[in-house]
Amino acid sequence: MNTPIDLYFWPTPNGWKISICLEEMGLPYETHLINIGKGDQFAPEFLKIAPNNRMPAIVDHNGPDGEAISIFESGAILQYLARKTGQFYGNTDRDRVSVDQWLMWQMGGLGPMAGQAHHFLKYAPKATPPQDIPYAKDRYRAETGRLYGVLDRQLAKNEFVAGDFLSIADFSIWGWASLWEGQQQTLEDKPHMARWLDLMGARKGVQAGRALHADLRG
Repeated sequence: MNTPIDLYFWPTPNGWKISICLEEMGLPYETHLINIGKGDQFAPEFLKIAPNNRMPAIVDHNGPDGEAISIFESGAILQYLARKTGQFYGNTDRDRVSVDQWLMWQMGGLGPMAGQAHHFLKYAPKATPPQDIPYAKDRYRAETGRLYGVLDRQLAKNEFVAGDFLSIADFSIWGWASLWEGQQQTLEDKPHMARWLDLMGARKGVQAGRALHADLRG
């Protein structure tokens, strides 16, 4: 029996990476909400699955050698699912190198920088007391813009991020990039990124993964 994958999730760009991937791969899954606003990520039960106290995480009951396996870190989950299914990882060693480097680009660059931009531009000014820090706002807004320039130049050469094939790198990047307005960015000088955002956003798997518990955002 093919037991559904347990997805530990909250509707954020990091959570969307995995919900989109599972939808695109057609894998059955059961969602377990981890309310990061209430601190669910610090529960001892979740710590056993995700020792870094961060979602998303998964438990695949049909793991290697038929044994269950728990996986944390969104990039590692994407790589695992791509290897497991043989989907969205390209067809050659060169393809996989390209996918991996753009996945790492998102994990080490775009995600952290866009996340900081969101924090200092949207949330910190509303804190009690307000934390309106011009240096931080300028720093992360500018670095996020630089990274989107890198992405736009890559997409000028390829239909998708890692090449002319859809991959887990696209799933990893799209959630963050789709929130460009909240990061105070513009697409006027990034036509290739704009094209890709529309292309990805029109996919049923992307739409379904993005819609998962969307009512809880805010």
